Amino acid sequence: MQKRDLFIGFLLGIIGAMLGVFLFITFFTSYDFLEGITILKSQNSLGKLIALGAVINVALFFLLLKFQKDVMARGVVLATIALTIATLFV
Repeated sequence: MQKRDLFIGFLLGIIGAMLGVFLFITFFTSYDFLEGITILKSQNSLGKLIALGAVINVALFFLLLKFQKDVMARGVVLATIALTIATLFV
């Protein structure tokens, strides 16, 4: 059960970051989603965009802690660490 909760937390962290990226592109740029991704990639700003999208994981982390889902919160932290490492190479 603990590994399953960790995996669910990891998926929630990845989905939360993707949601953050989508919301940022939708509300703060004049591009649609795929066009914004390609333009930001050509400007070498994709890593910054992923890091900005991961801000939602902070709220998700504290929400999971409030509902006493500690192992899922660890999964969110693990996803954030994985996104940080991916940002270094993008």
